[in-house]
Amino acid sequence: EQFIVAPSIEPSPSTTMVLQASTRSSSVASFKVMDVLEQANLLSAQGHKVLHCEVGQPETGAPQLVSRAAAAALQGQQVMGYTDAFGLLPLRNEIAQHYQKKYGNDNNVTVDPSRIVVTTGSSGAFLLAFTACFDAGDVVAIASAGYPCYRNILSALDCQLEHIKVNHEFKLTRNELQVQVEQRRGDNEKPIRGLILSSPSNPTGAMLTSQELQELCEYCDENDIQFLSDEIYHGISYGKQEATALQFTNNAIIINSFSKYYSMSGWRLGWMVLPPHLVDPINSLQQNMFINAPTVSQTAALQCWKDETLQELEGHVTKYRSSRKIILEALATLPGLQIAPADGGFYVYVDLRGTSKGGDDNSPPLLALPDLGTVAMCAALLQEHYVAFTPGIDFEDPETNLGNCRFRISYAGGIDTATEAMERFLQFWPTWLQRVQTALSS
Repeated sequence: EQFIVAPSIEPSPSTTMVLQASTRSSSVASFKVMDVLEQANLLSAQGHKVLHCEVGQPETGAPQLVSRAAAAALQGQQVMGYTDAFGLLPLRNEIAQHYQKKYGNDNNVTVDPSRIVVTTGSSGAFLLAFTACFDAGDVVAIASAGYPCYRNILSALDCQLEHIKVNHEFKLTRNELQVQVEQRRGDNEKPIRGLILSSPSNPTGAMLTSQELQELCEYCDENDIQFLSDEIYHGISYGKQEATALQFTNNAIIINSFSKYYSMSGWRLGWMVLPPHLVDPINSLQQNMFINAPTVSQTAALQCWKDETLQELEGHVTKYRSSRKIILEALATLPGLQIAPADGGFYVYVDLRGTSKGGDDNSPPLLALPDLGTVAMCAALLQEHYVAFTPGIDFEDPETNLGNCRFRISYAGGIDTATEAMERFLQFWPTWLQRVQTALSS
């Protein structure tokens, strides 16, 4: 047979297109802790023993019963196909019972499983919730020190952010929110349509009291503010009682995840409890965006509330408590640091700003801004002592310089990691102070 080859056609300059990323994607900041992790992994690949205190990833894998259930499901005859968009009904029933057992005894907390959607991690929950609740241009409030992906995802959706300054306890309460609401009203600006807040907080570890959470829920209801309560760190607290927004309102969206307390970060599984008016909209969005959360993860997660699993998970919290103590005791030997409460989660958040010009306790200056802030400090610590901390620029309002004055230490990586990391940090600290002093003297 004879084949005829069509002549190639070169596009004319006038028709040549330059493919490029969308303005939306180009405007979204990176998740800085993942940048730190990338650098730490490069050093590990070069043979250095890097201590990972940057990411909030538990050192433990999934609970044993969960792993066994996943293996059995994959090796068995189950297809592991699609589930309902809202997830496996037995899993949603387990989540509903969890709320009744953990919060319901004295607070009459009951949840209909029809209000529960199982999501692709809390990240999938954020995208679903933000898309369902807000339109482009809506004003959404976040804490001035908070989880960066709130800011980044909302910005990608063209929402307008209102950073509300946390108080001296590193909390955002009704008082701080009310000041901002009334100021916007007085200035004839668009009202705040939503608030997302985590308690215990990432990065600060601060946790609202039950009364503070109740007051915040009531204020949001009174002012038509959609409250999104991020409760991903529930189960990991140190002496203070946790409260859920479900105790005080049926209008809030509750967001949780299997990544932290349940130690299943890579399984990409979370959930939301929805107010009735958002059940149908989020069902449609889930069908189109994700179809359903990973079926094998859902199947395995049915084991999360077995007595054996809960005993294992409480053992993790005991280890977190020990690591927290190690870090706080080490930091207490360094004068001039301001440390956030660390009531829950597995982070310690440190502010060096208080003695940037020397303090009343005769402590030396800890910063020489702009060059020698926590961004430079964390970089030097990683390169010289192979300890990965996260600078505050990941968490703070980018309109301020607080991100270069604060840093976060994660103690999710275990007791040995926390111990050795703080030993190396204490070795590094005098050299850092000398650099600061030299910079300020020049």
